[in-house]
Amino acid sequence: MAKDLLLEIGLEEVPARFVRGAMNQLKEKTVKWLDSARISHGNVEAYATPRRIAILVRDMEEKQADVNEEVKGPSRKIALDEQGEWSKAALGFARSQGVSPEDFFFKELAGVEYVYANKSSIGTVTSDVLPEGLTALITAMSFPKNMRWGAYDLRFVRPIRWLVALFGEEIVPLDITAVQSGRTTRGHRFLGSETVVSKPSAYVERLREQQVIADAAEREALIVEQIKSLAAEKGWHIDIKEDLLEEVVFLVEYPNVLFGSFDPAFLNIPQEVLITSMREHQRYFPVLDKEGKLLPYFVTVRNGDRTSIESVAKGNEKVLRARLSDAKFFYGEDQKLAINDALKKLESIVYHEELGTVADKVRRIVNTAGKIAGALLLDAQTADDAARTAAICKFDLVTQMVYEFPELQGIMGEDYARKAGERETVARAINEHYQPRFAGDRAPASVVGAVVSLADKIDTIVGCFSIGIIPTGSQDPYALRRQAAGIVQIVLAHGLKLPLETLFDLSLDVHAAGTMKRDRAEVRKDLYEFFSLRVKNVLAEQNVRYDVVDAVMAVGFNDLSQTVNRAAAVTACAAGDRRDEFKGIVDALNRVCNLASKATSAEVNTKLFAEDVESALYSAWEAVQADIAAFVAEGRAAEAIEKLAGLKTPINAYFDKVMVMAEDEAVRINRLATLSAIAGSVLKVADLTKLVW
Repeated sequence: MAKDLLLEIGLEEVPARFVRGAMNQLKEKTVKWLDSARISHGNVEAYATPRRIAILVRDMEEKQADVNEEVKGPSRKIALDEQGEWSKAALGFARSQGVSPEDFFFKELAGVEYVYANKSSIGTVTSDVLPEGLTALITAMSFPKNMRWGAYDLRFVRPIRWLVALFGEEIVPLDITAVQSGRTTRGHRFLGSETVVSKPSAYVERLREQQVIADAAEREALIVEQIKSLAAEKGWHIDIKEDLLEEVVFLVEYPNVLFGSFDPAFLNIPQEVLITSMREHQRYFPVLDKEGKLLPYFVTVRNGDRTSIESVAKGNEKVLRARLSDAKFFYGEDQKLAINDALKKLESIVYHEELGTVADKVRRIVNTAGKIAGALLLDAQTADDAARTAAICKFDLVTQMVYEFPELQGIMGEDYARKAGERETVARAINEHYQPRFAGDRAPASVVGAVVSLADKIDTIVGCFSIGIIPTGSQDPYALRRQAAGIVQIVLAHGLKLPLETLFDLSLDVHAAGTMKRDRAEVRKDLYEFFSLRVKNVLAEQNVRYDVVDAVMAVGFNDLSQTVNRAAAVTACAAGDRRDEFKGIVDALNRVCNLASKATSAEVNTKLFAEDVESALYSAWEAVQADIAAFVAEGRAAEAIEKLAGLKTPINAYFDKVMVMAEDEAVRINRLATLSAIAGSVLKVADLTKLVW
């Protein structure tokens, strides 16, 4: 007969950002352990609040499954020593499987004989394996930050205060840091009390009676429902930011939404400042009107019922007033700081010990932005705006507001620059040059912002690469992958005629003047490899097949817009209604490309053509080769493919009558050169040999 299992770990309040990860980890470890212990079960449900993480396993069998299986050991050559006795490897295999060497037998697998043994094991009663298994499961959990308490060696996210462990209606005996398991859980810290859980299936409802909603998804749904109801009642738009909602869900056990107000005079401060202060310090949701303008209200979530909710709102209003007063003070003080004085302060802020100060970085950004503007042939005013933006783009880093809220960098720079009399284009670009800030963020809207953003990002990447800081595995402390992805996004968004090669060289020229610690050619090579992955990611996000990505990337990705266009054109042919027709075209072109790889000369001598089909193919190619190159360069790859498609018939006729690898060396070299010329046109679009049908 199957029984349910309940395991609840009661804790001191856990930081909200750790709770979901702990809940998921407990569930994953439980499922993995049950499977390895051969205990069949039904659904595994996970629960978590700030004071507990728990799992409820449905329909667990009362006994482990019996085992009767063949297990493979080392090969015969390894299992037997020179005297024909069992080797250490074979004996170790026997011990690990709990079998005797006398039970070994040999079986052939893929032409090699291996030692095998029949492993049999009678399943143990589940209740007997639970204490040790659950204890090991709990103590093996890991967290971003751990702590110890008392004299115990266990490291855990927070001190364990109670344990509930039930298998059916029976208590599973556990003892961790002198806390013994039982059936008593604790309700809401202020509204509830201790309560007894008679059986696992009663867990959620017993907690609900004590003002605790154990299901995180249910708490989230309640919060969202209450916020939307309030918004509809008041005619507000309440901005529910996902990361803030996630945090609030794990700050409360019994959510109730309430609202408060603040002095409208604070609205003279930029609304980004007010919103950031409310979100970051108080975990409040901002209230906006239909046009997205901030209103003098806020929404928060109480961890409790609605008793004296008006008093709670007034208390929150009082706290927020102090926060906003601080923000107002910082905002006023910052405006007394002249931009030039702020720039001087950047001289004393170290950007990186090997790359100089922030002021040094700004000078490199100015230099690089000027070179990019020149490469893009920008008009004089746009180039001047880019130069000014680059020169002052980091001045707000020394302001009190950005010191208090680093996420406001750029936002405050735009506001302060505008108030200092800078051109609107420059002020806006100061904010834009940080974009895209994260995956899914938009690229800078203006060309000026795009140029300075490119200069800033490529300076960071080249600077790090030049001193040997290159992301490996999951390690990317300087967010270089995000910066590179941002560069790709900006170039594509604005359709900039700025090859990656040019961008790399512009920045390498700037860094060569002082910070380069590695060979320039090696850095350049590493940059190409690094950006190739970013470009592949962009194509993958556009649902381009992996083989099409490989085919397009194989012939280069220096021109990003052209690369995306080529990928789209090949995708349309390879996956559309013309798929079968396109396959025939590709087969013909691939015959050309495969033989062209043997060419030793690029010079074609038409006088050596011995067959009419040679002249016909060469003439057909000459008629389209200039168009193919032009179409690809202009982002019209689909038209280039149509031109290549026209070569299918003369190619097939050519191979029907011509022996390319002729005995006459001059003829053979000339025919290979002809195919090489045609292959050159094909490779302007993609290496079609990489397509998988």
